[in-house]
Amino acid sequence: MNPTEQLEEYILAHTEPEGEYLHQLWRATNIHLLAGRMASGHLQGRLLKMLVRMAQPRRILEVGTFSGYSAICLAEGLTEDGKVYTFEIDDELEDFTRPWLENSHVAERIEFIIGDAITMAPQLGITFDMTFLDGDKRTYVQAYEMAIKVTRPGGFILADNTLWDGHVVDHAYDRDAQTQGIEAFNDHVAADKRVEKVILPLRDGLTIIRIK
Repeated sequence: MNPTEQLEEYILAHTEPEGEYLHQLWRATNIHLLAGRMASGHLQGRLLKMLVRMAQPRRILEVGTFSGYSAICLAEGLTEDGKVYTFEIDDELEDFTRPWLENSHVAERIEFIIGDAITMAPQLGITFDMTFLDGDKRTYVQAYEMAIKVTRPGGFILADNTLWDGHVVDHAYDRDAQTQGIEAFNDHVAADKRVEKVILPLRDGLTIIRIK
């Protein structure tokens, strides 16, 4: 085991446990779905729950459900009257994800919607207190602009994968559409005077944004 792996083990050993249900979901995600590592996982999941506890939102929008791991973590941080509205554009994931969400201990706090959040979320007519962006990286800028419109002033936008395995600074790496999308998003947010922002070098990069 290298020093980085040792440090990761140490961090997880000193972080709140994810719980058996989420651990089983993480395992199932990696066994049954392609790119299982896209699920938030133990450390980021506990951070998402903690951020919700701290910010105390009542309504959360999630763009990109994938296997449902992060939606459950967000919902765990909510009070009983809170709700996560999570959108997944890939309808082929529904048969896997919906049972995991509906059988979770926070099922009543999660509304799972198949469709494009960029067009459908504004149609809900809800003003959100927090938005978590974790969908198609090619449309991150469009998703962000949608989130700005439906998230209240003083609310938060969280964006996952904003360091993209370090490819944002590795100019020898092929600039595929996903990488270009992340780079465009990071530049767009950095120049946006409507918000305060900070990138955490956690896992694959998590940007925390506060709307002024």
